[in-house]
Amino acid sequence: MAKLVIFYEKPFCAANAKQKKILRSSGCTLIERNLLEHALNADELRSFMGERVDEWFNPAAPAIKNGLIAPDKLTETEAMTLLMRDPILIRRPLMIIGAEKLCGFDAIKVSEILDRYVEAMPKINCMEKGCLEKRAE
Repeated sequence: MAKLVIFYEKPFCAANAKQKKILRSSGCTLIERNLLEHALNADELRSFMGERVDEWFNPAAPAIKNGLIAPDKLTETEAMTLLMRDPILIRRPLMIIGAEKLCGFDAIKVSEILDRYVEAMPKINCMEKGCLEKRAE
C-alpha cells in the first residue's frame, strides 16, 4: 500500500523540494502539480483553506513582504479574489492526502494524517494522463 499525496507546488521552490523529500522518505508517492497554473476554481481553492484568511497567504510573497497586501485586513471574498488573480500569493504547498486537504506544510499535522491514512494506488490510464511519450519514428 502506498501513501498518495497530490502536491500543488511552485516549481523550483527550495522549501517545496525539501517538503517533497520528507514526504517521499515517509513512503509517499507524489503527484506534483504546478500551483501557478493550478486551474482550480475559487470553490476548489477555498476547500484547501482554513478559517483564518491571513493563513491563506504566503508570507514570503513580495506583495506581502512589501506591505502592499495586508491579509489580516481582508474579507474572505477579497482574499479569494487576490489569490485567484495572483497564485504566487497562495501559501504552499496545497496537498490532498486521502480525503483531507491542506494549505501549507505543518509537519506535525501531515505526520498525523499520514499515520492514519494508507490507500492503494489508484489505477491511472496513462493515455488519458499523457504520461506516454511519443516514439521517434
